[in-house]
Amino acid sequence: MNGNKKIIVIGGTACGPKAAARARRCDPHAEITIVEQSENVSSATCGFPYYVGGMIKFRNSLDVVKPMHFKDTLGINVLTHTKALSIDRRERTVRVTSLANGEDASLPYDKLVIATGSSPLRLPCDGSELEGIYTLWTMIDAVAVRRIIEERRMKKAVVVGSGLVGLEVAESLVAQGLQVTIVEALDWLLPKLLDFEIAAYGEKELKKHGVDLLWGTRVVRFEGEDGWVRRVITDRKAIAADLVVSAVGTRPNAGLAADAGLEIGELGGISVDECLRTSDPDIYAGGDCVENVNRITGKKMLAPMGSTANKHGRIIGTNITGGREKFPGVLGTTVVKVFDYNMGRVGLTEAQARAEGYAIETCLIPCLDHAAYFPGARKMLFKLIAESETGVVLGAQGVGLGEVAKRIDVLATAISFGAKVDDLANLDLGYAPPYNSAMDPVHNAANVIKNKRSGMAEASIPADVKEKIDAGEEFILLDVRSLAEQENCFIDAPKQTQVIPLPDLRARVDEIPRDAEIIVYCQTSIRAYQAQRILEGQGFKNVRFLDGSIAAWPYDTLGSKPYAEQSGLPIAMDAGI
Repeated sequence: MNGNKKIIVIGGTACGPKAAARARRCDPHAEITIVEQSENVSSATCGFPYYVGGMIKFRNSLDVVKPMHFKDTLGINVLTHTKALSIDRRERTVRVTSLANGEDASLPYDKLVIATGSSPLRLPCDGSELEGIYTLWTMIDAVAVRRIIEERRMKKAVVVGSGLVGLEVAESLVAQGLQVTIVEALDWLLPKLLDFEIAAYGEKELKKHGVDLLWGTRVVRFEGEDGWVRRVITDRKAIAADLVVSAVGTRPNAGLAADAGLEIGELGGISVDECLRTSDPDIYAGGDCVENVNRITGKKMLAPMGSTANKHGRIIGTNITGGREKFPGVLGTTVVKVFDYNMGRVGLTEAQARAEGYAIETCLIPCLDHAAYFPGARKMLFKLIAESETGVVLGAQGVGLGEVAKRIDVLATAISFGAKVDDLANLDLGYAPPYNSAMDPVHNAANVIKNKRSGMAEASIPADVKEKIDAGEEFILLDVRSLAEQENCFIDAPKQTQVIPLPDLRARVDEIPRDAEIIVYCQTSIRAYQAQRILEGQGFKNVRFLDGSIAAWPYDTLGSKPYAEQSGLPIAMDAGI
C-alpha cells in the first residue's frame, strides 16, 4: 500500500494552485491532485477587464501557469473539466464527474483543500436572461465580450455597479470606443471602500473621459430585441445599450462545504480558524470562499482578492504538510486604476470607523507625489483616519495622478503593526526630489492629525461647510489666497465669503468681526491653517480651516479654471503643516 499523503485540492484559480505548489515544495512525495471544472488553471482573472480593453492583446497571456507545468515540473495531477460533486468526510473521499464525458470517480484524500472561489451576484430582474448581458467572471466571458465588441461594432454599454470590476470594465470599454454609462445603486463610486470626498475626486476623472454616471439608481429590468439586450430600464430613466456588464458584487461558493456539513459563517463564507482549517481538521479552505478576520475590528469579513487568496494558498500548503502557520487577517487593502487616476484604500473608512463606535480624527491632504519644484509632480488627495484618544491609525484612502499605491502600502504596513500617528510622522521614508517631497504625504497627514489631537488645529469637513452654505447660515468663509487664485476657482458662497490674502491678514485683521464664526480656506489648507493660527493669536475664538480646502472640495466650484485643471501646487506644499 502506498504510504504517501494524498492531497486533493478543489479549485484551480488562485488559492488552490498556490496551495498545491507549496505542498509539493514542503512534501516531495505527496500525491497531489487539483480538481478544476474549467479548462484553465491559474488564470489571471484580475486581467480580464484589461484583455477586453485591448491593453492585454493575447488571450494566452492570461494563462499564468499551464496545466502541463503542474504535471511535468511539479508532479501534480490536474483534472480540468472536472467538477467536485460532494465530499464524504467519513470515508475521506471526493466524488467528481468529468464534464467532458460524464464519468464519475471517487478520489480519496488525507488532506482536502477547498478553494472554490466566489460567484457573481446576478440582478433578479426581468430580462436578465437576454443575450449581451455579461458578468466578466470567466475566461469565456472575457473572450466573448471582446469578440462581440470587435465583430458587432457596438456603440453603447451600461456597467451596473461601480466597484473594482465595474470601474476597470468601464475604462476598458471606453478604450474600445464605446459610450459607457455606470449605474450604481448607492451614492458614489466604490461606495463600500471609499468615503465621499475621495470618491468625488475620482468621479471627475470618469466624467473627463465621457463616462455617464447615475448614482442612487437601481435597475428595474432589461429590454431587448431579437433576444439581445437593447435597453436598461432604471428607476430614473431608460438607457440605450448594445452591451451590459453586471458587476454588483460576489458571493462565496460555499455550497460544497455546506453540503458536507462544514461550518458556514454569518456572511455566507466557510468558517476557518487562524490556520485556515475548517470545522473538520483534515479539511482546509481559502480564497474567496472563506470568511476572513478584519485585523482592526476583529470581526469577520469577506475579502475576494487574488492577493488574499494567494497568501491563503501558501499557508494552507504549509499546514497540510505538517506546518502550523497562521493567517492574521486582512485590512481590505485595495488599489485600482481609473483611467489616468490611481485610487487606493486600507483599513476602515470614516463611515466604517464611526459605525464601529470609534471616536476618530480625520484629515484631507492635497499633495504631490514628489517635490513641487521637480518637473512632473502629480496631484493626489489623501485621507487619514485615526483614533482620537490613542492616535492609532485606523484607515486611509488616496486618489490622484500620482503614486497612490506606494502610500497605501506604507500605511497598510503601519496599520498591521499597530502604528500611531506619531509613528507615521517620523517614518524614515526614502527621499530625493524625483521620488518624494522632504515630507511625504504620509508624514503630512500624520502631522495634521497630531495638530488636531493637540488642539493646535481646528478644521471643518467639506460636507459640514456645504450644509452651512446651503442653509444660508451666518459665518465668514475667509479666502486667504492670491487674487489670481481666487479668479481661477472659488467656492460659491457670496453671502459668507470674505477675501483677504494671507500676506495682508495681519494688517487687515480688524476687518473681520471678532465675534463671528470663521472658516478659512486656501488652495490646500496650509495657508488656511497658518491663517487660523494668526487669528487665534490675535484673540479670535471661533476659527477653523476647511479640511483640504478647495483642492479637496468635492462639490462644484465657480471660476475660470477649476482646481483639477490647474498645473502644480504652491511650493509651500513642501513645508508641511
